[in-house]
Amino acid sequence: MSIDINKNFTPRFKKDLKPRVGLIALSTDQTIEKDFNNIYKNLSIDIFVNRIHNQNPLTTENLLKMQDDLESVSNKILPNEKVNTIAYGCTSGTIAIGEDKVKERILLGKPGSYVTTPVTSAIKAFKLMNIKKIALFTPYPEKVNKIILDYFNLKDIEVSSLASLNLNLDSEFANVDPNYILEISSKLEIKNADALFISCTALPVLNILEKLENKIEKPVLSSNQTLIWDSIRSTGYKSSIKGYGKLLEN
Repeated sequence: MSIDINKNFTPRFKKDLKPRVGLIALSTDQTIEKDFNNIYKNLSIDIFVNRIHNQNPLTTENLLKMQDDLESVSNKILPNEKVNTIAYGCTSGTIAIGEDKVKERILLGKPGSYVTTPVTSAIKAFKLMNIKKIALFTPYPEKVNKIILDYFNLKDIEVSSLASLNLNLDSEFANVDPNYILEISSKLEIKNADALFISCTALPVLNILEKLENKIEKPVLSSNQTLIWDSIRSTGYKSSIKGYGKLLEN
């Protein structure tokens, strides 16, 4: 049987490509990818995820070890392809390494991209919403809490109170019951704060932010929520997104 192998077709490519966002998630994080997909699935934006090695327990020394991998992990998100935005998914890691150093390393691997982090996006969100004083809630141990406090003080964000679960592992963070956070929210010292900020990309709070806002009658922001918001807005998407707190409605 003879086969005609001489038919060649000229491909037709898409004229309008969707904006592309790359997410760098920690190898130990069980929450951030689900949170991003939960919102991005309804948007005309493509999300691509790569993971960076992270060592437990949560210590400043272990967080600093990610610095050397940021370039290669960024580069492997659609190699040789344009990516509009790279979001680095670690709040405490950004502060330990240094926000500028994180951006510098990522841009070595993905030049020309907009780079955001949980702390970059949080400060941006605070300015947008005129938030100058926050109540801070974290799952972190004491030494990591200190670097978070020092960072916000450096950025002229006053922390009026701090509450922590004092945990050490991302797997523990991910398994915290969101309903428990709702339950204890009434016991947090938020009277003197403009808003509540929940730090940590592994803590599963995105889906309860609106309930928290209704309960405490103040804005509630979280690491994943601000990171998602900044990454979306950086692509030019302007529509309001309902159900995840006031920030994403802006």
